[in-house]
Amino acid sequence: MSTFLGLPRRRTADKPFGPLPHPQEPLRWGDAFPTAAKAALANTQLRGNLARATTTIRDKRARVVGEVPDWEALRDAGSALKQQVLAALPELLERLEASVTACGGVVHWARDAAEANEIVAGIVAAKGVDEVVKVKSMATQEIGLNEALAERGVAAVETDLAELIVQLADDMPSHFLVPAIHRNRSEIRDIFLARMADAPADLSDVPRELATAARAHLRRKFLTAKVAISGANFAAVDTGTVGVVESEGNGRMCLTLPETLVTVMGIEKLVPAFEDLEVFLQLLPRSSTGERMNPYTSLWTGVTPGDGPQEFHLVLLDNGRTKVLADEVGRAALHCIRCSACLNVCPVYERVGGHAYGSVYPGPIGAILTPQLTGPGTAGAGHDDPNASLPFASTLCGACYEVCPVKIDIPSILVELRAREVDADRGRRADPMAAAMKVASWAMSDAGRFARAERVAALTHGLGGADHVVRRLPFPGSLWTGSRDLPVPAAQSFRQWWARTHPESSSAKEES
Repeated sequence: MSTFLGLPRRRTADKPFGPLPHPQEPLRWGDAFPTAAKAALANTQLRGNLARATTTIRDKRARVVGEVPDWEALRDAGSALKQQVLAALPELLERLEASVTACGGVVHWARDAAEANEIVAGIVAAKGVDEVVKVKSMATQEIGLNEALAERGVAAVETDLAELIVQLADDMPSHFLVPAIHRNRSEIRDIFLARMADAPADLSDVPRELATAARAHLRRKFLTAKVAISGANFAAVDTGTVGVVESEGNGRMCLTLPETLVTVMGIEKLVPAFEDLEVFLQLLPRSSTGERMNPYTSLWTGVTPGDGPQEFHLVLLDNGRTKVLADEVGRAALHCIRCSACLNVCPVYERVGGHAYGSVYPGPIGAILTPQLTGPGTAGAGHDDPNASLPFASTLCGACYEVCPVKIDIPSILVELRAREVDADRGRRADPMAAAMKVASWAMSDAGRFARAERVAALTHGLGGADHVVRRLPFPGSLWTGSRDLPVPAAQSFRQWWARTHPESSSAKEES
C-alpha cells in the first residue's frame, strides 16, 4: 500500500461537480419526472455509467440467487415477517424502546424531519464537537441531517466511499447502495483532486489509488471523531439489538471508535426477534450487491462499559410512515429493506438515473414510497406537486416485483396510485392525455366504432419505414412521439386476419 505524505491543501474546482443544488426538501426537489427524465436522457455519459453498473450488479445477483434452492421460501418468509411487523407496529415499537433502554440506550421519538434534526443536533451540541462521522444512512438523507448540522456549525463527514464522493461533489445520491453510480472513475479522480484537501497531487483514476486516497482521508476522521451518526438496517425488538450491514468496514469504524453513537432509524425497520435476522441477512446481500453474504455485519445492543461507544441514542423516525401504514394498499412500500434490486432491473431507472425522481428514494420503490410520504396531509402536496407524477415513471413490466426479496407488488401499487391521481385530477382542467384517453374510451366501448378505428389505423402502416416505427408525428401526435417511439399499426387487424384465414368460420357465423 502506498503512503502519501505532504501538507493538506485546498483546491478550488473550476466548475461545479453536482448538477443539482442541494435541495431544501430531500423528498421533493426539482422538476416533475417527465421534464427531469427528458433532460437525463440527453446525458449520454450518465446513461453509459448507469448501464454498465446496473448490468454488472444485475448479473451478479442472478448468479448468487440461483444458488439458493429455497430462495422463494426465503422471500415468502421475509414478506411474512414484514407483514407481521406492520400489523403490530405500535406494540413492537414500545417493546423495542423497553429493550434498548434496559440495555443502557436512550430512545427518542421524532414525528418529522425537523424534530429528528433537533434531537441529533442537541446531542451533538452537548458533546461540544464541530465534526461528526457518519455511516451511510438513507434516513438521515431523508431528513437532510447534514445540512441541518451545517447550519449549526457542525460538519458531518460521510465515510461510505460512494457517499463521500457525492458529498465532496456537492451532489445528491442517485442509488440506495451505490449513491455515486452515475459517476465514472475519471470523474471521481477529478472530484478528489478538487475537493479533498489531502488527496495526492499525482492521483490517477486507478480504482486502487482512489480507494487508498479516500481511506487515508477517512482514517484521520475515524481516529479523532467523538460522535458518530448511523442509520440502521434492522432492529430486533426482543433484544434491542440494532444492525448495519456494509461492504467497506467504514460502518464498523463509526460504530465502535467514537464515544457517542446516534442512530436514526425509520420506525418500520423492525424484526420481532433476533432470530429473524437470519432471513434478512440472506435476502439482503444477494439482492443488493450480488454477494453471498455482506463483508461486514455490525450488531450492537445498548452500551457495554469499556467497550465501544459509552453513550447510545436511538432516534425513531416517523416522517410520514404512520400515514403510509394507514393505507391498506400502499403500506406494502414499508416492507422495503433498501436492497435496490428493483432499481437495477428497472428499464426506466437504467436510462434516467436517480436524480430524475426528485427524491432520495429513486427507482420503482421510490415511485411508490415518495408520493405516499409526501402526499395528502403534508406541506407542498396537491395538484401541482412534482411527486404526483412519480407513479407514472414505470413501464409496468413487473421486473421489480420479480426481484423484490420481500415480494412487494410494486406494479399493483403503481396502478393504484395512478388511479388516485387520475381521479383527483378528473374534471379539474383540460389535459391532452386525458382528452386522448376519452377519445380512446369512446372508440373502444363499441365494437363497430372500434372496427372502423382499426381500419383507419391500418392506413398508417406505411408511415414507419423499414423498421415500422414512427418517431415523429405532427401535433397533437407529437405529444406522444416527443419522448416515445410509436410502432405502426399492423396492416390488417386481427379480425381481418381471422376472416381471411378462417373463411369457414365467417360463413358459419353468417349462416347462423
